[in-house]
Amino acid sequence: MATLRDIRRRIRHVESTQKITRAMKLVAAAKLHRAQERIVSARPYAVKMAELLSSLVRRAEGEAHPLLVRRPAARKRLVIITADKGLCGAFNSNILRASLAFLREQGETSVTLVVVGKKARDFYRRRQYEIKSEMLGFFDRLAYSHAQELAGGLMQEYLSGEVDEVHLIYNEFRSVAVQRVKREQLLPIESAEAGEGQGRPEGAAGDYIYEPSPEAILAALLPRHVTTQVYRALMESVAGEYGARMTAMEAATKNAKEMISVLSIQYNKARQERITKELLDIVGGAEALRQSVEA
Repeated sequence: MATLRDIRRRIRHVESTQKITRAMKLVAAAKLHRAQERIVSARPYAVKMAELLSSLVRRAEGEAHPLLVRRPAARKRLVIITADKGLCGAFNSNILRASLAFLREQGETSVTLVVVGKKARDFYRRRQYEIKSEMLGFFDRLAYSHAQELAGGLMQEYLSGEVDEVHLIYNEFRSVAVQRVKREQLLPIESAEAGEGQGRPEGAAGDYIYEPSPEAILAALLPRHVTTQVYRALMESVAGEYGARMTAMEAATKNAKEMISVLSIQYNKARQERITKELLDIVGGAEALRQSVEA
């Protein structure tokens, strides 16, 4: 049975942990507020660009841009976006589980990886998958330039024929407590009919007059669209990470409070038993002394 000293030590340790989890919750809440504002502001732009792109792709003749060219998918590239840190519930494990399921579905198809975040890097470094490149340690200072770097490399590899398809797996931020794993085909860019499952509209309302031509506009718009979708995925992941960490730390703080309550009850019971035992020893000793005096 644990002694009073052991119980006191456990209570102090749990109280120290509770202070840490409470502080982490407050930090995550502050960062979540900024990240949520960014993604809410960026979503309308990304959705409108996807709508305009869908209209352009439908009206363009044939494969009017190299990013629209479809090839037999013999070589695929999978971009996996996780966090750099843990302590955020199932945020990372859900992504890793979904990416493993995707890799197993490919059979004999060659799939190489681009890992974003230390958790994905550490996970796949211990497994027999080829990591082509990695991006780490930038989420706290996420900028559009990071999306340009990542998307630019992916587009260059696709245009050079090094890969035939590029897929993206990330956590989409739905609310503080809900993050949904999402997989999108980034390249080749799908038309409106093929892209319904990725949040793109079935059809764009109205018609447009294009100057100079749909093909020329596609040449300028498609690379920006790919970069925008990558940037949006990074921002979604950042907001989802902070939301998951805030929820996890709030649960940990509540659990620590409950544990302290249980340990305090155990401490009081053990203390009461000890005091009772000491009183009984004193009474027993006094009785023995009285009997010896009378004898």
